[in-house]
Amino acid sequence: MSFEGGCQCGAVRYSIRADTFVAYACHCTECQKQSASAFGISVPVMEASLDLTGLTQSWRRPTDSGSHTRCFFCATCGTRLYHAGENRPGMVTIKGGSLDKRGELDPVAHIWTKSKVSWLALPDDVPQWETQPQTTEEWMELLGWAN
Repeated sequence: MSFEGGCQCGAVRYSIRADTFVAYACHCTECQKQSASAFGISVPVMEASLDLTGLTQSWRRPTDSGSHTRCFFCATCGTRLYHAGENRPGMVTIKGGSLDKRGELDPVAHIWTKSKVSWLALPDDVPQWETQPQTTEEWMELLGWAN
């Protein structure tokens, strides 16, 4: 399967080749600031499956988990496109709002719910973490990638 997306101005485009495509909602304060909304949508994929055209820039920031992530954005319009967390080498998280067909996203989990805005009700049948999964195995289970 292939999924496409890009920035607001069109200077950066990407496609992703993946067998599965899942999203999770992150309610950490950094995702709230970055998205200028109540939460961010992240779509984890293997970095090798991402084909990107156009000029991006990045900056490195600490994360609530104690690690660091590199945030990639369009050099022209500043649209955030994806993150590459140092604690998960080889994986990137596409910012869900940058996908062309973002309406097809249905989050499989909610993380960092301890900083969720009070007025947002989460579905009871979707897994929730007060912070985030701590091990690779927990992440794989959250994403449905466990064997």
